[in-house]
Amino acid sequence: MAGLLSFLSPCVLPLIPSYVGFLTGLSAEEIQRRRGTAVLHALWFIAGFSLIFVILGATASALGSLVGRSQVWIGRAGGVLVILFGLYLLGVPGPRFLMRERKIELARKPLGYLGSAVVGITFGAAWTPCIGPILGAILTLAAARGSVGQGSALLAGYALGLAVPFLITAFALDRFLAWFQKFRPFLVWVDRVAGTLLILLGILLVTDRFTLLAGYLRGLTPEFLKSRL
Repeated sequence: MAGLLSFLSPCVLPLIPSYVGFLTGLSAEEIQRRRGTAVLHALWFIAGFSLIFVILGATASALGSLVGRSQVWIGRAGGVLVILFGLYLLGVPGPRFLMRERKIELARKPLGYLGSAVVGITFGAAWTPCIGPILGAILTLAAARGSVGQGSALLAGYALGLAVPFLITAFALDRFLAWFQKFRPFLVWVDRVAGTLLILLGILLVTDRFTLLAGYLRGLTPEFLKSRL
């Protein structure tokens, strides 16, 4: 859900067609005729940013595991930070480090599919006011878990939430453009929903009640799926 909300955020969603065009070097009309090429470039782009996100998740968890017994307090301190992230998305002025944009820009895309992966890596390494709070919240949760495997899995899930809609867009850019015109009036609600969810997540972390949410979701999971988890 966090990855999907990042994809739908007001400063990411309008740029998606530009990203697809930048990766492929094709016009919108050419992309519709060469969908296979667009999908391949999108897959390499996804691989690039997914690699960065998984590395970030593993690093956050590894750092969290170093403190051992202080894991509960990391969760509580991280919960306060997540609440601040949520308030920022709801429009409450936040710390300057959230508002400052840090990213790597490529004036020209490197050639070939490997070049698309390089662009994905730069995208994954970016820190922008839109994607930063949501990504920061997931990294905070990964640090609170303290398990490198769990942290990597959390960020892999986040990457998947970004990857699936991007891949669909690359395959059907014309339909995305038509859908975007209808969705544009609701863009403002994306940050509101994300901010509200982050505040709720932060409260669960601060009160050390996050396991209750996990238990509730487990209760909703079908038995045949539980046995395979």
